[in-house]
Amino acid sequence: MTETVPFEKIGSGRYRIPRHGKMRVDALFYASKEILAGLETEEFASLRQLINVACLPGIVEPALAMPDIHWGYGFPIGGVAAFDAASEGVVSPGGVGYDINCGVRLLASGLDRSDLGAHKKALADALYRLIPAGVGSKRRGEHLAPKELRRLLEQGAAWMVGKGFGDEADLRYLESGGVFANANPDTVSPRALERGAAQLGTLGSGNHFLEVQLVDRIFDRKAAEALGLHLDQITVLIHTGSRGLGHQVCSDYVGTFLKAAPRYGIDLPDRQLAAAPIESSEGEAYLGAMAASANFAFANRQRITASVRAAFEEIGFSPRDHGLRVVYDLAHNNAKFETHRGKKLLVHRKGATRAFGPGHAELPQDYLNVGQPVFVPGDMGRYSFVLVGTDTAMRETFGSSCHGAGRKMSRHRAKREARKRNLIEELGEQGILIRAASRATVDEEMPEAYKDVADVVDVVDTAGIGKKVARLRPLIVVKG
Repeated sequence: MTETVPFEKIGSGRYRIPRHGKMRVDALFYASKEILAGLETEEFASLRQLINVACLPGIVEPALAMPDIHWGYGFPIGGVAAFDAASEGVVSPGGVGYDINCGVRLLASGLDRSDLGAHKKALADALYRLIPAGVGSKRRGEHLAPKELRRLLEQGAAWMVGKGFGDEADLRYLESGGVFANANPDTVSPRALERGAAQLGTLGSGNHFLEVQLVDRIFDRKAAEALGLHLDQITVLIHTGSRGLGHQVCSDYVGTFLKAAPRYGIDLPDRQLAAAPIESSEGEAYLGAMAASANFAFANRQRITASVRAAFEEIGFSPRDHGLRVVYDLAHNNAKFETHRGKKLLVHRKGATRAFGPGHAELPQDYLNVGQPVFVPGDMGRYSFVLVGTDTAMRETFGSSCHGAGRKMSRHRAKREARKRNLIEELGEQGILIRAASRATVDEEMPEAYKDVADVVDVVDTAGIGKKVARLRPLIVVKG
């Protein structure tokens, strides 16, 4: 019989798991009645993972999970944990994930729904042709030489801009300017470099996607105006990460940390939480490799942005016509040194994003009065949301919020349930064009496989750790 997870409601959408057993701190998670029911269905597996995270050395109270919480590798997806190096704090690859700096970038256009009109099918075809997608997808004829790849891993999105893929204006609207300064390519294995050399500018597979969307609701007019969003506007959301390079880095360092943990006297509640002290040689090496992977992901989304612009131009919209500009680019999976509560902490976000409030020094000047943009993708049949960060998030969640809808159905089950349906045809009847490398990808990403992202976002909004700004509905979906 599965042991009960003790938790109590402590406020609107907030639940606390009191410190018990080997937990070093309390845990806090955000949920609605529907989300709680889903957690119960999985026998609270993801909450048990959160409890395990609360057992790690040097963790700062509380261990956190956002309302898109579901079971993951080591940390639950939606997990946030801050560690203090001065108190024997650790770094854990499982707290970042295999897809390092998986993230989302929103582009806003100067086009409205009527402008797209008869061009919709041609645009879907052009995007699918110009942006490689699928398992192991590569760009034919584009293989980065070792010296080029090294510079990219050090410079991130700026390297792509220097090669003519975008301009300096793009960089002003990327989290951390599109570069992690502490990147160290020397700590990235030859196998990881090999896997990444031909994958720049590719989507990959699974839940990665590119969507052309329509702004169909505005919740906060002032914030929407600051972000340059309005009703009936055409936008593009890009969701992908560091591809095979980041995956290999995580694999490499999980193995290294499993060997290192006993040497440092770290008692692991779960082998998937393999960890090493932040200031150890292993910890510093991983952080350098992780930052290099994050820079690859920033560069990857920058290259895709250039391809999106090229697709619009190919079907007849000049740069002046489409006006595609970066609203923001933010990461889901990384560990960053940040100052919270007067201390320098290493904040792990696994399937969670920054949600810095108004006035924060890292925000673009245009957004200082409204807070950091937060993009929360839903499923390909419903909608995604734009939020902004809040002061409450800064106080409660180390400036963090949710990153998506969160799965409620395994990929295997989704494919089994979709077998007798034609999802591409069903979505087409809703006005959503699908371009995908395989039917299997579409089936495993069926809309019903995910929680309703509106429920997730409402929890965030009600709790005050993010504020709703706009809703985006899909018109074109490109998947691997």
